[in-house]
Amino acid sequence: MSMKKRVLVLCTGNSCRSQMAEGLIRHDLGGAVKVFSAGTNPSRVHPLSVRVMAEAGIDISHHRSKSVQEFVGQAFDLVITVCDSAREACPVFPSAKKTRHEPIPDPWRTWDEDEHALPAYRQARDLIRARIVPLVITELELSPEKESDHGQ
Repeated sequence: MSMKKRVLVLCTGNSCRSQMAEGLIRHDLGGAVKVFSAGTNPSRVHPLSVRVMAEAGIDISHHRSKSVQEFVGQAFDLVITVCDSAREACPVFPSAKKTRHEPIPDPWRTWDEDEHALPAYRQARDLIRARIVPLVITELELSPEKESDHGQ
């Protein structure tokens, strides 16, 4: 059996977009990849990120916000930045086979669990599933029908 491909998703705070991307990639492609997320300025996982992912049947309540420094020097098959500031501040990953930038609009406005912010979080989640998951499939030449394991 071949080793799983390693994917790292980077953002600034590792609180919204990169956390949702980690959860979606793990859920949709978990049989083929080992996925991580981190931030250039980590904070905490936003409760609305947890909430909209739960709406999609994916539990990220156990996730923690991690610093990109935890992953420096590790080998990755693909590193994806999902925000412009992370792309600018991101350290070089010389051991990354591929790096890609796919910006997703930031849903974060405040740490409050404001019901009015939910549509922005849902939009970010849906864009990640529509753009980031297929990007991983394409860049790593995966076969999602054979590789996915939705039971994880």
